Amino acid sequence: MRANLLKSVERNQVLDMMYVDGKGKVSKRRIKVLMVGDKSFRAYCHLRSTRRTFTIDNVLALVPVVHRERSVI
Repeated sequence: MRANLLKSVERNQVLDMMYVDGKGKVSKRRIKVLMVGDKSFRAYCHLRSTRRTFTIDNVLALVPVVHRERSVI
């Protein structure tokens, strides 16, 4: 999971993340990773509209958000 977070920083990607907090509550968040540490990472959370710190071990899934351009015909 840490490798995927580092790639998203390098590629400047926005991610959809499934995350479980310390109380066991699962949430889906759209994030932009800012910094990755050994056990946690900092990201801008679009759900809360602020920077948050997340624990890497609590991430259930990460999926890059792909914006497709519409073609004009």
